[in-house]
Amino acid sequence: MGKTGEKPLSIACFGMPGSYTYEAMMAYFKGQSIQPFFASQFEDVVQAVATRQARYGVLPIENSSTGGITDVYDLIHRYDCCVTGEKYVKIEHCLLTLPGADINDIQEVYSHPQGLNQCRNYLKQHSGWQLHPYFSTSQSAEIVKKMGNPHIAAIANTLAAEMYGLQVRVEHINDNTMNYTRFFIIAAEREDSDDMDKITLVLTTKHKPGALYHVLGYFFYNGMNMTHLESRPIKGRPFEYFFHIDVMGNINNPATAIVLHNLAEHCNYFKILGNYVSDQGGNIDEIRRHRG
Repeated sequence: MGKTGEKPLSIACFGMPGSYTYEAMMAYFKGQSIQPFFASQFEDVVQAVATRQARYGVLPIENSSTGGITDVYDLIHRYDCCVTGEKYVKIEHCLLTLPGADINDIQEVYSHPQGLNQCRNYLKQHSGWQLHPYFSTSQSAEIVKKMGNPHIAAIANTLAAEMYGLQVRVEHINDNTMNYTRFFIIAAEREDSDDMDKITLVLTTKHKPGALYHVLGYFFYNGMNMTHLESRPIKGRPFEYFFHIDVMGNINNPATAIVLHNLAEHCNYFKILGNYVSDQGGNIDEIRRHRG
């Protein structure tokens, strides 16, 4: 817990108590005094941080099965927020129902679109079920509890089942048994530490053949390990893209700073979204080997 008299950190968290984002928040800020508030839209979280209503925000950014959550990249960039940390959480989707409900009577299922997408193989076995994309997995559990209809189920985790008084009918229904989601911790301003070892940046290349190849060459020839690359179309400029890149390094290292400076000079647009301590709590190499 935090020190006596310490002012709690205000944290905007996507979803509701019991969500995977909630798990990420509790794990990342373990031992600290926090005052979370919950939002059902990604933009509400980012906006709360940008306007300093919250010191930090916690959002999903990438799943090992379904890839990057591109809306979050766009929002962090648009609101000029900074990435200050990351957390990986293993995803264990379950089918939740009202206590005593018969699984053979299920007609409808609620979950976040990512939750539904990550359980496609299981849901194909129940093609008659009507699927409802909803705000978050935890809010899906909440609405099933509120509706009190034994014909309606949710896809969420066991924590959500406990919090909302639901019964776990089927465990481990996600397609990928090594299913992890990576979460970003964001703030309104950059934070520095000697342990920072991961950089998230966004750039646009010159609109000519081989431009991206030459950009990536800066990392390769300077021994900087690139761990993620995500492209996003630029509105109003057909077939031109923002590239969101994660690369290992510390911007306070003179050699790294020179590489980034040289890279910026050869891009039409270049911005560092954050430099932070990578999450070493899990076996990330194992996660990457099992990407779906």
